[in-house]
Amino acid sequence: MFRKNALKKKLLAGESSLSCWLHMASPIAAEIVSLAGYDSTIIDLEHGPMDYLAATHLMQAMGASAISPIIRVPWNDPVEIKRALDTGTEGVMIPSVDTPQAARAAAAACHYPPRGIRGAAHILNRASSYGLESQRYLAEAGRELLLICQVESLEAVANIEQIVAIDGIDMLFVGPVDLSGSAGGVADFTNPAFVEARGRAEAVICGSDKLLGGLPIPGDSPRDMFARGYNFVAASSDVLMLRDAAINHLRQNSPLG
Repeated sequence: MFRKNALKKKLLAGESSLSCWLHMASPIAAEIVSLAGYDSTIIDLEHGPMDYLAATHLMQAMGASAISPIIRVPWNDPVEIKRALDTGTEGVMIPSVDTPQAARAAAAACHYPPRGIRGAAHILNRASSYGLESQRYLAEAGRELLLICQVESLEAVANIEQIVAIDGIDMLFVGPVDLSGSAGGVADFTNPAFVEARGRAEAVICGSDKLLGGLPIPGDSPRDMFARGYNFVAASSDVLMLRDAAINHLRQNSPLG
């Protein structure tokens, strides 16, 4: 349903924000997370079982709170992006944006002509409150949307100066796991090539007009990242929190010790 984007307003005001991934496709889990007090959730359609109908159900479950839903689309594809936008998400995260051309295409897919190439269904989609606010949506949607592009490869880091210059992108999100794989070993966060690439991406993004987002890795907590200049950190997931709580509960209470 169309409304002002509280997360984007907060970030542009210079405040930092902690987010939570949703991987379970559970409206109940999404509602619990939204009531816990996070500023946003990332509904993950790249990794996980969800489709756009499931994503809509999660957003409906979170509708009673002020939380801002973000959808991570499966790929930098204008059809996937268009479908995500039509659900009423307040942010779109696009994986593996490696070149300025890819960044330009991502931005174009998020905006109506003449600024972009997004197809129009604002007279009936959920994003415009099913057409009840179609004209306001048409006028304001581009301004309210938070567009996040992921930096996840050595190629993206090599092109980082050109990528940060692309108009229409609000945030560049450094994905450390895929970046470590591109540098030579998945989750090898001690690899000098990874450490250098991540540091370079952070420095360039911090020195630009784009917001900096990312994931924590072992030895680098969300608070460490905020202190280093990150604006947005996606720190956990409904799956990980349930898994870890279950493991800890068993360890503390199992009769077998």
